[in-house]
Amino acid sequence: MRFRFSLLTAGVLLAASSAYAQQTVPAQTSKAVSAPVATPSSEQVVKPVVSEVHTIPGMPPVVDAHNIYSEASGPDKISPALAHDLERIYVPNLRGNSVSVINPKTYKVVDTFPVGRSPQHVVPSWDLRTLWVTNNSEGHTDGSLTPINPLTGKPGKAFAVDDPYNMYFTPDGRDAIVVAEAHRRLDFRDPHTMVLKGSVEAPLCEGINHAAFSADGSYAIFTCEFGRYLAKVDTVNRKLLGMLKLSKGGMPQDVLAAPDGHKFYVADMHADGVFIINGDTFKETGFIPTGAGTHGLYPSRDATKLYVANRGSHMVHGPRHSQGSVAVVDVATDKVIKLWPIPGGGSPDMGNVSADGKVLWLSGRFDDVVYAIDLKTGKMRQIPVGAEPHGLTVWPQPGRYSIGHTGIMR
Repeated sequence: MRFRFSLLTAGVLLAASSAYAQQTVPAQTSKAVSAPVATPSSEQVVKPVVSEVHTIPGMPPVVDAHNIYSEASGPDKISPALAHDLERIYVPNLRGNSVSVINPKTYKVVDTFPVGRSPQHVVPSWDLRTLWVTNNSEGHTDGSLTPINPLTGKPGKAFAVDDPYNMYFTPDGRDAIVVAEAHRRLDFRDPHTMVLKGSVEAPLCEGINHAAFSADGSYAIFTCEFGRYLAKVDTVNRKLLGMLKLSKGGMPQDVLAAPDGHKFYVADMHADGVFIINGDTFKETGFIPTGAGTHGLYPSRDATKLYVANRGSHMVHGPRHSQGSVAVVDVATDKVIKLWPIPGGGSPDMGNVSADGKVLWLSGRFDDVVYAIDLKTGKMRQIPVGAEPHGLTVWPQPGRYSIGHTGIMR
């Protein structure tokens, strides 16, 4: 993959000892030096980047210390390596054991293909060349990862992988982190072959689920869906750093780093809102009420807004036509500035923003549809898909690399 600049950070991350419930843990960082990471194309101008953020070794530099999403801000930031990828929305149908493929220009399903049992998310790889379908095979032992070629939109041969509910990539690109939800475990794997390299046990993290990474990549915060906890993990030394119990609610879902990469937003489906967490001190600092069944979190392309999908129900398997909505939060003030109810009721769940920042694509989890939401007007289209659509991804997306989930790009 080609970048607009070249820099390789190097250094040493201090090891941190494990800690447990309600304990705060200081952040770990490392210092960086300049070195090339990729050969740019002849059209690109190479400018050395001097970053204020000292990243972990091998991680591309943070160009803007105030906005870790600066390199995913719009279509002009799409990597040249993605020039021939199909423009598609890939929708995993959890109960349909399939993926629906939508052409975003026509708002129509153009393909549907079978995958493994219980597909949960479609996850762009760190190098942006594979889209992985995480088939965790709920209640069974035949979990798998199905690769999709973004050039053709077609699936390849599946990899047998234990319980891949979700998947992330360390910001240095060295490891895939398979979130083995049923085992309360994180499996660090080779990002291409998926061979297991090591694991982190999180025994108090029942339903370990979603994650977000700090600005420097040294730690990640994972949510524990069925335990009211958050887990902080050292991404370099593969250690559990601590656990934090939330003050209320009890069903933390998606988590997203704020533009500064130190503050974190945590959606809680029982609390009906978003907790604010200081990731460095690992303490809860605030709460934003957003709507019933708060679930998914996505930044706007300019990183000034946070789009919050409120699923409309507190139930894991909720009813159709719930009181679902999308809240728009101003990142500068952490206040809700708009609220868009789903017409006729619905269940907005997971997805992402289009490359141009104009449309928010979300699965309608219990209504077997996908919502395409105009981010200027709030007007919505509904597209029928398979049974119980979950973590859809929008492709292609701007950014240098993916840290996983439904395409959190940097």
